[in-house]
Amino acid sequence: MSPADFRRHALFYLGYYGALGAYTPYIGRWVAANGHGGYVVGAMLALWYGGRIVAPPTWARMSARSPNPGHWLVAGCVLSLLGFSAFAGFDSGVMLFVTMAWFGIFFNAVMPQFEAMTLSALGQRNHDYGRIRMWGSIGFLVVAGSYGWLLDRLGNDAFVWLTLPWLLLTVAASWLHRDDHPIPAAAASAEPRQALWRRPGARRLLLVAMLMQLGFGPFYVFFTLHLQANGHNGFAVGLLWAIGVLCEIVMFWQAPRLVQRFGAQRLMAACLIATAVRWTMIALLGSSFAWMALAQTGHALSFAAFHAGCMRRMAELFPERRDMAAAQGMLYGFSGGIGGVAGAAVAAVAWQNGGGQLAFLLGAAIAVVALLVHVVPARAFGTQTTT
Repeated sequence: MSPADFRRHALFYLGYYGALGAYTPYIGRWVAANGHGGYVVGAMLALWYGGRIVAPPTWARMSARSPNPGHWLVAGCVLSLLGFSAFAGFDSGVMLFVTMAWFGIFFNAVMPQFEAMTLSALGQRNHDYGRIRMWGSIGFLVVAGSYGWLLDRLGNDAFVWLTLPWLLLTVAASWLHRDDHPIPAAAASAEPRQALWRRPGARRLLLVAMLMQLGFGPFYVFFTLHLQANGHNGFAVGLLWAIGVLCEIVMFWQAPRLVQRFGAQRLMAACLIATAVRWTMIALLGSSFAWMALAQTGHALSFAAFHAGCMRRMAELFPERRDMAAAQGMLYGFSGGIGGVAGAAVAAVAWQNGGGQLAFLLGAAIAVVALLVHVVPARAFGTQTTT
């Protein structure tokens, strides 16, 4: 990948995850500030993750058939911008959920396509993925670390207007990829999805990724509200999000070395253990800023290293370029889709019945289950796999 291509890909990650840095930490705060309870917050996030079930595989098929897949990337980003803009007019009622569904479908559709484009551009240097993806973490850091303080001063109604510039940047960055070349015609006939599912090791990876995302439900839906309930102000909440993302950035930079040294399987096992400890700390020690700061350092393993490990396993399991987009869509559907919807639902029920403590303890238990699935013998999945 040339330096110019590196910059083009990094800019898209910067804009996309900058928008996500506003959405993920603060959508719950915005919804709650408009008078809605935990079930509505959970339903909003469930619709968001539901978009990951439907959109990625459908989008992957349509863009793969197009002679200009880069145009699909631009279209998805424009439709995402339009969908999110509608939040300025709809903050309650049925249209709130319609707007959420629209935004969730198109915003979630484009990233698996772009991940496949990035891995394809990297080729045999897929271990360098983390150094490009790191720019997404920088965007998330800038936004998540500052918007709590900004919303304290500007009011929660500013949430939508503060997020729109990042979506505009995503549209501009996608435009730079509008003429990216499609996969060569000789490789255009992707393997049937059932055959991808039967690849040795694929089912285990998808299940572990789904369980990890399920356990993340309380964090993505209620972490900000949990911190506020334990007495932390907007500045402290933003700082804690920033600590997590700073550690994530460092880990994305170092992840290629860790993956090459320890292998994806061992690295992912360590991440699952660290995640169970992290959720337990957040559940039981939420009133302490120092303990929450320590827990947030675990984001380096829970998210960054785990994600890099998943991408390495995807590259190992699906090395053919013609299969990458479909495989990425399948991963997003299982992890961010099924795992995200279930995680939001479980978190909402736990929050309503036992607050943040119960929600995060359930997240820790799910991480333990994911670890057990990750280390069970391969014959339990009817296949043989490699480490």
